[in-house]
Amino acid sequence: MVGNGQLSCTKIFPGNTEPTFLRSYQDGESFGELALLYNAPRAATITCICDECVLFKLDRDTFNHIVKDSAQKKRDKYEKFLESVELFSTMEPYERSKLAEAFNERNYSAGEYIIREGEDGNELFLLQEGQAIATKVLEEGQQPK
Repeated sequence: MVGNGQLSCTKIFPGNTEPTFLRSYQDGESFGELALLYNAPRAATITCICDECVLFKLDRDTFNHIVKDSAQKKRDKYEKFLESVELFSTMEPYERSKLAEAFNERNYSAGEYIIREGEDGNELFLLQEGQAIATKVLEEGQQPK
């Protein structure tokens, strides 16, 4: 888990010689759990990109005893939720599992904007619990479409 700092995640894909940037990690985010969950080699390279980073780590045994059950329950919850979403209902269970692993759960308070009209559409939001409303700014005399 990143306690302080910013890190870059890259991967060299087959046929390439240069690493491809995948994402950045910041305070409060974590990485490396898939290698521990599946007892697999690291799938990407993480590099500190600021003057200093503070990280918190768990060894494999501690992770397996404490975190693995919790992570599995969370993934199971997301997979079950995805089965109920028409858009994802026809996916194979393995595909839904991989999608569930990529989720980042966010909580919003009443009145807080989730997205705003005109912003880049680079995230998909699925409403798991609660209510949200969609609004659109119309010019005077314009009818909703």
